[in-house]
Amino acid sequence: MVSSPVRPTGLGPLEQQQDGGDSPSDISSLSSDSLVSGLPRLPLPPGPLFGTDGIRGKAGDLLTAPLAMEIGYWAGRVMQSQGLTDKPVILGQDSRTSGHMLATALSAGLTSAGIDVWHIGLCPTPTVAYLAESCQALGGIMISASHNPPADNGIKFFGGDGTKLASSVQTTIEAALRGQTTGLESTSAAWGQCYYRPELVNRYASFLHEPLQPGLDLAGMKVVLDMAWGSATRLAEQVFVEAGAEVIALHGAPDGDRINVNCGSTHLEPLKVAVAAHGADLGFAFDGDADRVMAIDAQGRVVDGDYILYIWGKHLQSQGRLPDHTVISTVMANLGFERAWEKLGGTLVRTRVGDQHVHSEMVSRGAKLGGEQSGHILCHHYSLTGDGILTALHLATLVQTLGGSLAALVDDSFTTYPQKLHNVRVMDRDRRLHWQDCAPVYQAVTAAEQAMGSEGRVLVRPSGTEPVLRVMVEAIDGGLVDRWTQHIVQAVSQHLAV
Repeated sequence: MVSSPVRPTGLGPLEQQQDGGDSPSDISSLSSDSLVSGLPRLPLPPGPLFGTDGIRGKAGDLLTAPLAMEIGYWAGRVMQSQGLTDKPVILGQDSRTSGHMLATALSAGLTSAGIDVWHIGLCPTPTVAYLAESCQALGGIMISASHNPPADNGIKFFGGDGTKLASSVQTTIEAALRGQTTGLESTSAAWGQCYYRPELVNRYASFLHEPLQPGLDLAGMKVVLDMAWGSATRLAEQVFVEAGAEVIALHGAPDGDRINVNCGSTHLEPLKVAVAAHGADLGFAFDGDADRVMAIDAQGRVVDGDYILYIWGKHLQSQGRLPDHTVISTVMANLGFERAWEKLGGTLVRTRVGDQHVHSEMVSRGAKLGGEQSGHILCHHYSLTGDGILTALHLATLVQTLGGSLAALVDDSFTTYPQKLHNVRVMDRDRRLHWQDCAPVYQAVTAAEQAMGSEGRVLVRPSGTEPVLRVMVEAIDGGLVDRWTQHIVQAVSQHLAV
């Protein structure tokens, strides 16, 4: 644990530290009064700002500099109201071109609230979470829209313990943005300062290796890494090379105009091609902020979060390190995974979609392993937040330790039930949230569930990050999946997406 943070010795405010790379300007000369009353009240959407993973939207549309400034200011005031003072906020970002604009505005708001900002620049989201806890910071903020396209961006908050900021605190921040500021008055006339601290990312790199020492050795392993032009470009190749692996890098430079475009964890074809072309042992694809990962084995098969949970869980179970043989996942987890895990004597507990829900359930049950099919994996033996690079490193080490291959581990796991996920664009938020009130859609879902019985299931849910209604159908027979997916999607398109 790093000692309690103080203003860095020999490091002046940000405007005096411009030789370390791109960084936001210190505009803390704006007074807190000007932020609260000098600016016109910003128009906000009628629905909640905070979704399943912070605030997310199109940069320049929802996420503007004035809004980010107020978010920073009121987030700082809310944090101060909890009695936490004299501590910095860790600020990181992915490679999106709008990231610098939002970082500058957030820093202005936070420093106007009297809070120091340690801006670490380009980094994976888990870096912010780790440093918030290990540096005993007030909290952390990551600027990223994860797997979303380049035009989007987002603001994710972490508490001082490195976990996602409690929903009750997020609600208080949003209430302040909407004018409910009682109890959040300024308690100090002091200004915060913004410091550029990219060297702190090296602490996180060391943290990734520490739990695997002294036996970490990937010598002889050929790995392809698809870094999606995003946050993983800062560390992923370095971490694997230092572990001894031969690395083939794809999309390995930060590029905010191409982040996630036909690459990364949501577009696996380039990784499949590269693994085959280079005769690699396996490949990993990260999303834009590197908090999730998908793998490809030497046969070109997708190894998603369900497989990773099964393989890692089975290993932990054999070591007696999996309390009650329990793994936490979400409603998206494949039935094939669940039934295979049950055959091992384990229990799979499902939560709502979102790693914060997985984490909450893990804490309440004392579970050590959980995650999502999309590649967010949480192993509380090592970290409290989803971490794509950490997961990839552990999976590669597990393959090396067992002396086989990822393909062999997949062969010895389970067969997934056919599953199809279709996103239907429904712009009206109220219609998305209350889709059950649409009789034709509800009837289509009911008909599918009755027809498939225990051999399949249907999941319809509004996205927390995009204006879409997600329709998922899963069954032991692929024909049933195709038929009922088409039936439900047609009903949604006709009666909701209008």
